[in-house]
Amino acid sequence: MIMRIMGEGQFRVGDEHLNRLNQLDDELLAALDSGDEKVFRAKLGNLLTAVRELGTPLPDDSLEPSDLILPDDGATIDQVRELLLGEGEGIIPGFAE
Repeated sequence: MIMRIMGEGQFRVGDEHLNRLNQLDDELLAALDSGDEKVFRAKLGNLLTAVRELGTPLPDDSLEPSDLILPDDGATIDQVRELLLGEGEGIIPGFAE
């Protein structure tokens, strides 16, 4: 799966890492529901760090389409809520096992 972090670039992430990313996504959703800005910042940072660590960066000139787009580190709670509207299952497709 190819994930784009807005303003940063694309990463190829293997399917074997999707469960871990879904766990972090669930934690981010819980932080959004709480409205706690400090917790939200930490959980968004954890998710983005995991994508960077588990994924392989694609070259800047890569023309491969992204399977999903993640907000950048500076995204606000409202921006991430808007991104999630209608999805119902978080940023990363699927649910953690």
